[in-house]
Amino acid sequence: MNIPTSAPARLDGRVALVTGAAGGIGKATAIALAEAGATVVATDIADKADFASPAIAYLKYDVTSPEQTRSVMADILRLYGQLDILVLCAGTITHRPLTESTDEEWRAMLDVNLMGVVNPVREIYPVMAENGGGKIVALGSIAAKIGGVASGPAYVAAKSAVHGLMKWVAKAGAAKGVYASVVAPGPVETTMWNTVTQRAAPSANGNVPLGRYGQPEDIAQAILFLCSPASNWITGTVLDVNGGMLMD
Repeated sequence: MNIPTSAPARLDGRVALVTGAAGGIGKATAIALAEAGATVVATDIADKADFASPAIAYLKYDVTSPEQTRSVMADILRLYGQLDILVLCAGTITHRPLTESTDEEWRAMLDVNLMGVVNPVREIYPVMAENGGGKIVALGSIAAKIGGVASGPAYVAAKSAVHGLMKWVAKAGAAKGVYASVVAPGPVETTMWNTVTQRAAPSANGNVPLGRYGQPEDIAQAILFLCSPASNWITGTVLDVNGGMLMD
């Protein structure tokens, strides 16, 4: 396959699916992709989500369900005839240490954070490979690279597995034009982060060289870059977006 040279970050004519898009990073990402010209299907387990853009459609979808995954993918392909971009933002977090963690907690972390990536990727990867390619971006975490920030071991393990999975997909898909990468945020001010921030969060001034926590838009713009033609010679990367907390 002739891999195109990198080009401006426009997504006109492309169809994107974003999971975990009812709020936080997922919602900011859906908006950023739509503003760059994509037609976006935003999904989450919430009954509804509000988007001002007519380029964004919302669909209730539980990423932990293989059956729902097959149905959603089939619906998108039937309605739009293509799916060029898959962004995986659905996630949940826990802070309990290893000795206090439960089997239920581990299953929940792995179901949402890992299988919530595996299910849609397993379904759409062969479609992208057959149809000439596409771009897949999963939300990882700085926690997977440094052993946690305010999160527990189950979250760290699940996100580490996501990092490895995307590298596998990148290697397998390269010759078919399928790109796969990870954006690994540091602490970002979202509802999910706020559930653990009072327990073990670092001081923004003391731990983040750029002096503040991240905002969803900081991560969304990095995801947009990896979804766009601007990154046509980048695949299999873990892009750190953390205000300088980790300089790798």
